[in-house]
Parts: sequence; C-alpha cells; structure tokens
Amino acid sequence: QVQLVESGGGLVQAGGSLRLSCAASGSTSNINALGWYRQAPGKQRELVATISTGGTTNYADSVKGRFTISRDNAKNIVFLQMNSLKPDDTAVYYCNAKWVSRRYDRATTDYWGQGTQVTVSS
Repeated sequence: QVQLVESGGGLVQAGGSLRLSCAASGSTSNINALGWYRQAPGKQRELVATISTGGTTNYADSVKGRFTISRDNAKNIVFLQMNSLKPDDTAVYYCNAKWVSRRYDRATTDYWGQGTQVTVSS
C-alpha cells in the first residue's frame, strides 16, 4: 500500500557530495518512519539513517558527521544529504518506509524502493 521512488544517485569523486530523494505515495498516513539503507557488493544490507514523523533521527556510526537525513512531511519526501563521500560509501542505496498497522499490536511492515546506485571514485 506504499510506493517509494528514489532519485539522485550517481558517480562522484572522493570528498564530493550527493543528495538523494525518495517520494512516498499510497497509505502514507500510516508511515511511522522513513530511512535509507545501503548494500555494497559482498556485504549485507545495513542501516544508514532514519527519521520519524516527529523528526527524531538516527545514524550509523560510519556516516555520523557526514550525512544528514531530513523529511518534508507535507510532501512525503525524505532526503539524504551526503558530504565528504568516501570510496567505502559505494553501494546501492534503498529507501525504506515503516508502515504501522492500526491493529492493537501495531505490527510494522517494511516497504522498499528499487534502489539507486552511488559510486565514489578515488
């Protein structure tokens, strides 16, 4: 019931910046939080950053001080500003939405975008 569309990926040199965007549509009123995950070749998918409807943010230790997540609640868009990029940041970045059921147990369902490639050259 939630669709996610990502944009902004590309190729950048080490030390450069990129800004990712993700637009959510569908049953957006039940989304509790939006975030970004990434997966590099040969590695497991890992959390990058999340932001709640109220604005509470969470970051992976590897990106603290370099990445900033923000959200436009009126337009249901989440952004990821990436600065001081490193070759180790190279990965496919996925937009994530946590959809909360109206059931008493408030069960959560994860929705994912198609992913956007970020490549950082040295």
